Amino acid sequence: MDLTVFLIVLAAALLHATWNAFVKADGDRLVFMAVLMAAGGIAALAATPFLPMPAPESWPYIALSIVLHQGYMAFLLLAYRVGDLSHAYPLARGSAPLIIALLSIPVIGERLSQDALVAIILIGAGIMSLAFTRGAQNLHNPIAVVFALLTGLFIAGYTMTDGIGARLSGSAHGYTAWMMGLQWIPFLAFACWRRRGRIVRPALRIWRPAALMGLLSLAAYWAVIWAMTVAPIALVAGLRETSIVFAVLIGVLVLNERLSLARLAGAFTTLAGVVLLRVGRS
Repeated sequence: MDLTVFLIVLAAALLHATWNAFVKADGDRLVFMAVLMAAGGIAALAATPFLPMPAPESWPYIALSIVLHQGYMAFLLLAYRVGDLSHAYPLARGSAPLIIALLSIPVIGERLSQDALVAIILIGAGIMSLAFTRGAQNLHNPIAVVFALLTGLFIAGYTMTDGIGARLSGSAHGYTAWMMGLQWIPFLAFACWRRRGRIVRPALRIWRPAALMGLLSLAAYWAVIWAMTVAPIALVAGLRETSIVFAVLIGVLVLNERLSLARLAGAFTTLAGVVLLRVGRS
């Protein structure tokens, strides 16, 4: 992977970890996510007049990505309902690059070197290990595990869809602006329905940090979609999920979370995959 692409995706991972830390810190995650997605989506729509229109071949991928993003959010919220964030989130994010690596070779014909495959396995395994830093009792909640892994499947689905769609669009920027500019609308409608319309007051309470995090989220995924047009999708996806290492650091340094030896080992395993991804053959 080119050094510039590598650094841009790492920066996107840091942005991803930052907005997720804010979501974790806020008690009303549904409303925070709705405002966050709306802010990023409105900004993306505002950019569409200044960007090339995506090619007709890419519009089915935009539509599919919007559907898959809704599935991702639905199963993530279900996983949080029956489990906890520190368990569900690493399973979802760690399984996604492994699924993408498994599917990208037969589905889109990408070729990955042995070094790249090992790096992706290390990254995925390191991230998923963070789900079990409090012992094997997390395995005793099979429903939460299933929902988390289904979340990872949806992450893999929309990531591959966006990678292929952006390549077909003729303009990764035009594709991203339209996809991100439309995908927040169904989720906001769901949030309003879920709260029976009582969403304005809690939204006003958190709109400033949520809107700022929405812009960070937009910038992070915009960079990832662009990167997938110039580098293998599986490699970009694996590197992007290192955001959880940044999340661990933010949790320890900002949110005063405890750094156990198990979490440290998981983070170092993930970083070993990142180093191999950079120095090995792609």
